[in-house]
Amino acid sequence: MGFEHADLREEFDRWNDGVEKALTKRPERKESFDSTSGIEFKRAFTPLDVDSIDYLRDIGFPSKYPFTRGVQPTMYRGRFWTMRQYAGFGTAEDTNKRYKYLLEQGQTGLSVAFDLPTQIGYDSDQPLSLGEVGKCGVAIDSMADMETLFDGIPMDKVSTSMTINSTAAILLAMYIGVAEKQGVALDKLNGTIQNDILKEYVARGTYIFPPKESMRIITDIFAFCKDNIPRWNTISISGYHIREAGSSAVQEVAFTLANGIAYVEAAIKVGLNVDDFASRLSFFFNAHNNIIEEVAKFRAARKLWAKIMKERFGAKKDKSCTLRFHTQTAGCTLTAQQPTNNIVRVAFQALAAVLGGSQSLHTNSFDEALALPSEDAVRTALRTQQVIAYESGVADIVDPLAGSYAVESLTDTIEKKALKYIEKIDSLGGAIKAIETAYMQKEIGDSAYDYQMSVEKKGSIIVGLNQFMMEESPPSNLLRVNPQVGKLQQEKLEKVKKERDNTKVDKSLKELEGVARGEDNLMPIIVEAVKNYATLGEISDTLRGVFGEYREA
Repeated sequence: MGFEHADLREEFDRWNDGVEKALTKRPERKESFDSTSGIEFKRAFTPLDVDSIDYLRDIGFPSKYPFTRGVQPTMYRGRFWTMRQYAGFGTAEDTNKRYKYLLEQGQTGLSVAFDLPTQIGYDSDQPLSLGEVGKCGVAIDSMADMETLFDGIPMDKVSTSMTINSTAAILLAMYIGVAEKQGVALDKLNGTIQNDILKEYVARGTYIFPPKESMRIITDIFAFCKDNIPRWNTISISGYHIREAGSSAVQEVAFTLANGIAYVEAAIKVGLNVDDFASRLSFFFNAHNNIIEEVAKFRAARKLWAKIMKERFGAKKDKSCTLRFHTQTAGCTLTAQQPTNNIVRVAFQALAAVLGGSQSLHTNSFDEALALPSEDAVRTALRTQQVIAYESGVADIVDPLAGSYAVESLTDTIEKKALKYIEKIDSLGGAIKAIETAYMQKEIGDSAYDYQMSVEKKGSIIVGLNQFMMEESPPSNLLRVNPQVGKLQQEKLEKVKKERDNTKVDKSLKELEGVARGEDNLMPIIVEAVKNYATLGEISDTLRGVFGEYREA
């Protein structure tokens, strides 16, 4: 821009010296401006900070390797991201009504939240389910519940994401069964199962089986979907919960991609060709508060994954190297104090996700720190996405922050720092070993502790929480789940068990046990079992009997 770098360095140093002198009279707000990843936010970034970056090698064009600028050539100029709202509570009837409401409001994809018993393989009539049925998501005990959940919803027209992990194979089998009853061909189904068990051991805890057996189920799903549901995303490798547990942005990228490496290695080990399944891998990231760091994080993750797939696994197809991801705004940033402030937080986080090139987005509702979201709050969250899409202008330019000295420098820095973590995990023997030795858990715990200390000491200001507090009235208009939901669900389950052919159920569960003890793919027999209305708990207990249960050391 008219300067040689030597001249620019001289001019920059002269400017910076003048600023430093002025600080004796008017100091800056704090001594250092570092991100949660320990990355310094310089006072001003210049071409000197991107001197080592080669445009074609490191950035490139949208849809071209290394995909730093996005996975599609025109991005949102062709089609907006899929607008989802993560929803599920009470019975399938309750949630079906919410889904129809959201679709009427302009939502373009469904995202299913399951209750805790469903997530860990217990039916609603299991004693351990007491008090948890329908509370943090919808209760699904059998395919009859799944039929109700999607009643009146055309499964060939709606993309469905299911946040389910240890019981993902069972819920996917139920979805398949319902689609067939609707007359929908399996090659028309479009959606995602989270199916990411490794992050459950690291950050969330809804695991059932030991890692080896869990990985078998996951690779069986990969193989089954490749041949039967080609448009289905077989896994959503999740950094979201890693970030919610307290990780930094760099750790979120590093640990998510390290888990991704483990899944690819497991699939190759059982004989799958990388180019046959890699294009159906998807990712799930958190959108946190620091807009510039978050945009750089998404860009760095895309670039790093492309290099991993091409250089480490020899992927030949471009689609095998693309990191496609869903984003959810950060639940951990929502405050119960002055909850309407959360509308602003969510808007900025959603903006970061869009600027970073997300394929799908969920915006949290402002009242979620207090309860499951109310209809009004859900509508506001969805409208936030629609305002960004239709009114802000940021969707009209592909990767609009590309070329920013700060964004390009931070993208490069996050990539390098994440790669160091991945190399450390490799040295430990891979992601599973790093989990078993609690390496990842300790790193996340340390990061969470440091952040909490910063909040308590007011190094990090949270508006309404540790600064700008005020007296508030008790919250109103919160969603209350029917306290009778557990009883209602048990009655439905009892009816299913009376009306089904129990001889067929027993036969399919015995066959499932035999397949689990062998090496054949588990998915076909699970599909058969759910079509016979075997329950989620019965199928999970059969697998527990063969695989055992994981207990954290």
